[in-house]
Amino acid sequence: MKTLKRIGAATSGALVALAALPGFAAAEDGLNTGDTAWLLVSSALVLLMLPGLALFYGGMVRKKNVLSSMMHSFVAMGVIGVQWVVVGYTIAFGPGESAFWGGLGKFLLSGVGPDSLSGTVPEFAFIMFQGMFAIITPALISGAIAERVKFMPYVIFILLWSTLIYDPLAHWVWGSNGWLLEMGALDFAGGTVVHISSGVSALAAIAIIGRRKGWPTTAMFPHNLTLTLLGAGLLWFGWFGFNAGSALASNGSAALAFTNTQTAAAAACCSWLLAEWFIHKKGSALGAASGIVAGLVAITPAAGFVTPGASILIGGIAGILCYGAVLMKGKLGYDDSLDAFGVHGVGGTWGALATGIFATVGGTGLLAGNPKQFLIQLLSVVVAAAYAFVGTIILVKLIDLIFGFRVTDEEETVGLDEKVHGEVGYNF
Repeated sequence: MKTLKRIGAATSGALVALAALPGFAAAEDGLNTGDTAWLLVSSALVLLMLPGLALFYGGMVRKKNVLSSMMHSFVAMGVIGVQWVVVGYTIAFGPGESAFWGGLGKFLLSGVGPDSLSGTVPEFAFIMFQGMFAIITPALISGAIAERVKFMPYVIFILLWSTLIYDPLAHWVWGSNGWLLEMGALDFAGGTVVHISSGVSALAAIAIIGRRKGWPTTAMFPHNLTLTLLGAGLLWFGWFGFNAGSALASNGSAALAFTNTQTAAAAACCSWLLAEWFIHKKGSALGAASGIVAGLVAITPAAGFVTPGASILIGGIAGILCYGAVLMKGKLGYDDSLDAFGVHGVGGTWGALATGIFATVGGTGLLAGNPKQFLIQLLSVVVAAAYAFVGTIILVKLIDLIFGFRVTDEEETVGLDEKVHGEVGYNF
């Protein structure tokens, strides 16, 4: 064992020495192998968030719907994984000159080869990294409509939603000539593109599909919070790739985003638990898990633009705001089953606005004497929310009219695992 440790230490030392040599990281002109390695690892981390989301959501539904809820995340890996390569990437990042979409110049990744570069990394690495964002975003919406929707209409919905709503939004904010990017909107890793769009779309879908049978008079407790906690841990782990990977380089910006991601999640976990204790005199496991995700959501747009001190404030406030939003859904009468809007919609909105307040790195915000940045962030929030809400209302209504989006009362009563998938999550 000692011999193996010595060999490992010697190998690690050799790799560090090689990495320090001039030209090792840039083996080819323009290509940085360190940046490439980090982006590939980050892509894998983001994909791991899908099983994490499946566990996070799956533990919160009732036992009879655990497979149905988890399948909403897993099927996105298949459907959007194909859609992104065929048409999603070219709409979001294609070579078109439009400020509103990238065109079809890279349909089926046309013209992209092993030697194609995007900055200092192979374009294929950039494509896959961004593709993981495209996969997880529609899956987030499923938390709001869990336990009451048919499977195939859901699949059709995420395919159309990704193509018509997510991909254009990604171009507006991140495309080389996207109109929100040109205006100066800041979104480091997807507060506007991912969380506001999915959270607001979740609210729109609820408006058409309606409440679960028996809600809110019938108690609908999570069936397995151990799964939810495990899912929250995987989401936290994968989120380092989500945020720090968005630097698109292995550099100080990635390290800052990594630090802010950790700090904001920790602060939101604490603030959510404190809010629960203040109201109920108890801190719950579900509250801890939800607080972690709320902090991760809120810091996403700001991760590379603010200091760690600001990230504590952003995460701490997010935990309280999102907890308040979850409490309000009963009073306002909308059945957001797993709090997709309460966490992602509210947390994403706060994070985007907080970027305009606290930004001091790579741009300045309100507190640094630049109120214009806050107004730009506010406009980007309004635009993204309006586009996602209206577009989702239209899509869900059309799918409901053609296919019927909601399961029957009998299917909902028996459970979607058995009635929709012909399986059960637990067969003891």
